[in-house]
Amino acid sequence: MSATTPDSRLAALSLAALGVVYGDIGTSPLYALKEVFGGAHHPVPITPDNVLGILSLIFWSLMIVVSLKYVTFITRSDNRGEGGIMALMALALRPTAPGSTRRRLIILLGLFGAALFYGDGVITPAISVLSAVEGLEVATPAFKPYVLPISLIILIVLFAMQRHGTAAMGNFFGPIMVLWFLTLGVLGVVSIAESPEVLRALGPWHAVSFFADHPLLGFFSLGAAVLALTGAEALYADMGHFGRRPIQLAWFVLVLPALLLNYFGQGALLLRDPQSIVNPFYLLAPAWLLYPMVVLATTATVIASQAVISGAFSMTQQAIQLGFSPRMEISHTSDQQIGQIYLPGINWTLLAAVVALVVGFGSSSNLAAAYGIAVTGTMFITNLLAFFVARYVWGWSLWRALLGALPFAIIDLAFFSANSVKIADGGWFPLVFGVGVYLLLSTWKRGRDLLSARLAEDVMDTRTFIEGIEGVTRVPGTAVFLTPNSDNIPHALLHSLKHYKALHERIVLVSVEILDIPRRTDGSRRVAVVRLADNFWQARVFYGFMEQPNLPEALEWCADYGLTFDPMDTSFFLGRETLVPRLHSEMWSSWRGKIFAGMFRNAGSAASFFGLPANRVVELGTQVVL
Repeated sequence: MSATTPDSRLAALSLAALGVVYGDIGTSPLYALKEVFGGAHHPVPITPDNVLGILSLIFWSLMIVVSLKYVTFITRSDNRGEGGIMALMALALRPTAPGSTRRRLIILLGLFGAALFYGDGVITPAISVLSAVEGLEVATPAFKPYVLPISLIILIVLFAMQRHGTAAMGNFFGPIMVLWFLTLGVLGVVSIAESPEVLRALGPWHAVSFFADHPLLGFFSLGAAVLALTGAEALYADMGHFGRRPIQLAWFVLVLPALLLNYFGQGALLLRDPQSIVNPFYLLAPAWLLYPMVVLATTATVIASQAVISGAFSMTQQAIQLGFSPRMEISHTSDQQIGQIYLPGINWTLLAAVVALVVGFGSSSNLAAAYGIAVTGTMFITNLLAFFVARYVWGWSLWRALLGALPFAIIDLAFFSANSVKIADGGWFPLVFGVGVYLLLSTWKRGRDLLSARLAEDVMDTRTFIEGIEGVTRVPGTAVFLTPNSDNIPHALLHSLKHYKALHERIVLVSVEILDIPRRTDGSRRVAVVRLADNFWQARVFYGFMEQPNLPEALEWCADYGLTFDPMDTSFFLGRETLVPRLHSEMWSSWRGKIFAGMFRNAGSAASFFGLPANRVVELGTQVVL
């Protein structure tokens, strides 16, 4: 019998998924019911009928939105095993024609959904850690002045530790979350045993009756009840790390039962003692367990925050590979897991935003309004992109695709509409943040396209160049020129010839092509090499949009085609264009041109991004005016 059986591997992956995928939704009991009945925005009066109605709403929301929509349906919309809104956008774009209205709409949805995800990445650490530390106030009011400083210290340490990666801590995440979910379930069972009548909320008629009796209040309650669904997007976004089946197993076997038991336990507590709305989660625990619960809850929220931060790193890497973001420094923090990466620029930007958010809003209740908009907006956009995948990638008929997407879209719109009334109370933050990120992503992509078009106007094809360099002095060595299209001569090569009046004896034009799949499979093509006249070579290197290009490694693959390299005799040449926007360009508004110019100048060297040896890289500049 082998040491690793399929069942043991499934169990190990399910345990790991608990530590990454379910941290966000697993910490929702800290604040969800508290916000529904005791929040600052349209709190629901605590009566037996209202408690049963809200519990019924939460139960069926978890069953329909999370269990049915995400765990069962959305996880089928994978891009070669990878999930997440950028992967879903790339999948939906596959059958679309360049320049088509549908393509522009899919890109618009995907980019704004990604922008909202960044907003979620800022809000989740803030609200989760705050809500956990606020448990100290339950122990004694004397701790209240220290909640904010303690939360800030925890968050700063969390972001400071990101550069070390999650590899060392990853083995502990799963067991800690198992303890967390078991604790949720046990506390819930003890409370339910004291008030078993709360189980009547399993019937959907209690939710229907609540909305029938209080239609306006029921609508407003959706804005807080949706907090029980936060983290549902992570089920899909992190699917590539674990696979669909481990995520489903962990959800149905442990996470869903534990969450339901705890929510119903909190509801039973409210039926017995409405005053416990001060903090129903912590008041479920006996007094002697309060401080250990604060420690455990804080640890769980740190894990939840870690998952969202790592998701932001992965999202940025995908955006870079797909051409929607400037190149940034990417560090791999594990030699075992390719997905464990660290982007210092994104990390410190997120920390600054999180600190500003915690100081500005001050409490988890104030942050709840901002959280709902980000969550529901992302859920709705994911639903729309899934419709395009079902209709145009899977080939479903229009009525079948609509029938599959419309019910979920109506639910998402209801939650989003309920949260939209809180825009003035904090919901503006994810919208403003999302618009800002969307503007940067779309501006970079549009600027790249315009720059490429302008450069292409003066391009020289490779064969014409080779025919015209007879008699040019050739010097020993190999020159590798990185170019978007190896069929054309890059400006860096023309620049080199103009200044040095000579060429290397061997010239290799290398282009990197990012495919619309996350990673290449074992049998997929890695490079394509063509030898031209006069010792010119063309090499095309292929990567998935979640892979980190490593050109020195890729050039080793060229040996299979007769193209070998001596590291001590090879120089790499990169073109570095500087864009100068014209103030009254018909093609490009001046303000977006200025944004792109600033991003372009600060994009940094591409050498580290492509894994090139810095001491062998020469950057040559070309000025382009738009």
